[in-house]
Amino acid sequence: MRNPTLLRGFTLWVGFAALALIPVGFAVTSPLLAWRDPIYIAAGLGGILALTLLMFQPLLVGGDLAFLTGRAGRLVHRWTGSLVIASVVLHVAGLWITSPPDVVDALLFASPTPFSVWGVIAMWALFATGAVAAMRRRAAFRPHIWRLLHLSLVLVVIAGTVAHALLIEGTMEPVSRFVLCVAVVVFGLRALYRFGLPALRVLLRN
Repeated sequence: MRNPTLLRGFTLWVGFAALALIPVGFAVTSPLLAWRDPIYIAAGLGGILALTLLMFQPLLVGGDLAFLTGRAGRLVHRWTGSLVIASVVLHVAGLWITSPPDVVDALLFASPTPFSVWGVIAMWALFATGAVAAMRRRAAFRPHIWRLLHLSLVLVVIAGTVAHALLIEGTMEPVSRFVLCVAVVVFGLRALYRFGLPALRVLLRN
């Protein structure tokens, strides 16, 4: 592989894949899953998948992934966003089936576990993000207003999801989980700086 650009793109993909797949690999082989019901396992993996996909979203929209730049990257960004929402729905629905009282307490912010609060905040912010994205062409928002609103909600999603993941002592291996969460935060803040700051400048000038 003599093409430097192609080599760099391949290397980045390998790195991002490792960041995503290593935590998932540890989770699916965790001994804590030995006696769990399939629905509970699927619910847990849904949450892990959502966290993993969240890392790729700013990379896709920023054109940082080789072979997925420009319009192609933005298109995959939209589809991946839908998959993140579907993964969260699977996560919550599975937990509801296995333990309805715990989910009700979490939704009512009555759960004694702090990670539940952060998870619910992230969930509602994610749903709001999806709704704002779906209304982009129909809404009367100016582009910079829409972008600031979208990025603000995404920031809440990232903060809530990372806090939720870090506070849970479950199937995810601690070190790889921490590295993945750091990657989600760093890539998210990078996108906020690249796209949110210019939009904020336009807002302040008007």
